[in-house]
Amino acid sequence: MEEAHLTDRAPVFAILGHPNEGKSSVVATLAEDDSVRISPTPGETLKCLEYPVSIDGVEVIRFIDTPGFQQPRHTLAWMQNFEGPEANCISEFIRTHQNNPDFSHECELLGPVADGAGIIFVADGSRPVRQTDAVEMEILRLTALPRLVVINPKDESDLTYLADWKAHARKYFNTIRIFDAQRATYAERIELLESLKMIDPDWQAALTYVIDAFKQDWHQRIAETANIIMGLVETAAGHLVKKTCRDFSRMDQVKRELAEKYRADIQHMEQAAHKRIRKRFKHNIFNLELPPRSILNEDLFSSRTWKVLGLNRWQLATAAGAGGGLIGANIDLALAGLSFGVFTALGGAIGAGSAALGTDRMARTKILGLPVGRVKIRVGPIQNDQMLFVIIDRALIYFSHVINWAHSRRDQPQPPANAAAEEKSGYTTTWEGGLKQAGRRFFRAVRKGHTQRIEELKPRMIEAITTQLNNISNE
Repeated sequence: MEEAHLTDRAPVFAILGHPNEGKSSVVATLAEDDSVRISPTPGETLKCLEYPVSIDGVEVIRFIDTPGFQQPRHTLAWMQNFEGPEANCISEFIRTHQNNPDFSHECELLGPVADGAGIIFVADGSRPVRQTDAVEMEILRLTALPRLVVINPKDESDLTYLADWKAHARKYFNTIRIFDAQRATYAERIELLESLKMIDPDWQAALTYVIDAFKQDWHQRIAETANIIMGLVETAAGHLVKKTCRDFSRMDQVKRELAEKYRADIQHMEQAAHKRIRKRFKHNIFNLELPPRSILNEDLFSSRTWKVLGLNRWQLATAAGAGGGLIGANIDLALAGLSFGVFTALGGAIGAGSAALGTDRMARTKILGLPVGRVKIRVGPIQNDQMLFVIIDRALIYFSHVINWAHSRRDQPQPPANAAAEEKSGYTTTWEGGLKQAGRRFFRAVRKGHTQRIEELKPRMIEAITTQLNNISNE
């Protein structure tokens, strides 16, 4: 982001309104800050709390969460009877009432307004307009400051009163926005900032700078997410675990232990990558709850995961036995540290517990007339390319959940808009044949450790994933 500043300080907006109307939710979502305290109990916010938004270490905008109005009628009466200069009305009200506990909320919430903060008034559009709402809106009109009303329907299923709210709000505010703080997307946050830009000509330059900074930051997050996903795929594609077994009677047990460790390793890699994606989109405090139907609730190696994310019937049959055919495993017979290159694919035997070679037969095996002294068992790397596309798909699906999880959410999310499609296939199933083939070549290069080939193929894979991430964020 450019270091040049268009104003001496970042724009400041005070979020005002009646108690329990969703002010804190609006702040949390606009500031992308899940540390904002959100409570269903009215009157929880007693003091103004500031939430600066910084990008690359530079503060670009600041939002202030304020207490709700407590004495709006008395406040309006005082302001209507004020005979001094209009510009001094708010500061004089605070000076006059600052020691009166009955007006502590009004003095506190009007403090940022007296300092020149822009006004964002929040109203719950799922309830009727009340007389006290009109009083509060008139107070803010009398400030003569730039102001916008956010109609935040706390109950999205009931929009009966929305038209009435719009009609009343037009009398008092420069701009009206419908903004569901708990479901707002990135695009809707940008649209709200665009609306703020139009409130006052003096703010346009500063808010244009803010919006550009937000967009640049979003593109940077997309690029970093693509690299996180590529790092996960590259690490998973080349991963293997192995162990030497000197006791043939324990061979099945060692196979199972290695298969379990392998699956645990890959799933840990996936979880770590998903956590990094979540953190990049500023979800730091609360665990992001996945929709009940999300395929991410399934084990990475479950048959449902494979079926939903693109494995066909033949591939599913090959993958029988908890992942053996997908992973790939070998027995290496060796003597005195010298490998004789005898490899037997275990395939579906891993996890299913059956041996590709019987223990007695293995014990009797001789090479060059000598008894075999030990067995090296190796699990990995992943042999079925589709499994790596599954890992990409799951990361893309996780990204779709993250970017649609507003920072004000504290409840169970609903399935994303593409949930129905998600139940049928993954995103990579739509990739054209040439791109899928490039992916397979990349996976093979990783498995073989061909560094030069990996670097040649990686840019196209990153480009494909970046394009998919942008498509998801624009849905």
